[in-house]
Formats: sequence, structure tokens, C-alpha cells
Amino acid sequence: MSIERTFGIVKPDAVGKSAIGAVIALIEKSGLRIVALRHTQLSDAQAEGFYAVHKARPFFKDLVAFMTSGPCVLMALEGENAISRYRELMGATDSKKAVAGTIRAAYGTDIERNAVHGSDGPDSARIELGFFFTGCDLLGSA
Repeated sequence: MSIERTFGIVKPDAVGKSAIGAVIALIEKSGLRIVALRHTQLSDAQAEGFYAVHKARPFFKDLVAFMTSGPCVLMALEGENAISRYRELMGATDSKKAVAGTIRAAYGTDIERNAVHGSDGPDSARIELGFFFTGCDLLGSA
């Protein structure tokens, strides 16, 4: 098993439901360690830059509007196989299809308002962590 870092967001819908603490508790209970955390409101420029990979998709404008609609929590998570473990804990992208016990089943509503985001692989984790955190923000970084 390898120690990895991954990126996560508690999205505005879950923050609006006062679910930050519950989401963090589930993450910690899963054995993942939070090595950086920031409570913020994304600007249009930040949301557009972060989700630039989706720019040509029809849902891009709605996604940016949603992600800037309220505060969110940005997280750097660390642990053995952190990427796959966090993705499993999040549940299916469409909250209506998420298995009971997952974050999205508990706090999401649908495919857009699905409570959390997580990196889908090592390359995206590295890019996403670097988008919001510098090395000195991350515990254990030199």
C-alpha cells in the first residue's frame, strides 16, 4: 500500500446543510488524515480555472454558478491509497445512485448538488492540490 495525497471539496450544498463537521468526521473515521483545510468562497475565476477541463460541456456555466453560490471547504487528504479510498467514501457522482453510508448518499441531492468533490487519479490530485494549496500549506511538507 502506498501513502498518497488527494484533494477534496465540501461543496456549497453540503456547507449550506451544516454538514462540514459530519463530512470531516466520516473522512477521519475512514482513516484518512486532513493535512490542509481551508474554508472559503470560490470566485468565478477560481471556479472557472479549477473546472476548465469541463469548459466545452453544456453544464459548465451551471457548475461555476453552483460552486460560487456559497462557501466551500477545500481539503488535502493523506493516507494509504487515499485517492481510491476517498472516492469510495464519496459514493457515486449522482447522489441518487450513491450507496448508503457514503457522503453523497447522506448529504447530496443529485448529480450536480452532490456534496463533495474528489480527485479521480494521481495526476488530477497533484494538479488540484497545487491549484489551491502551496507546499507550505500542507502538513509534513518541506
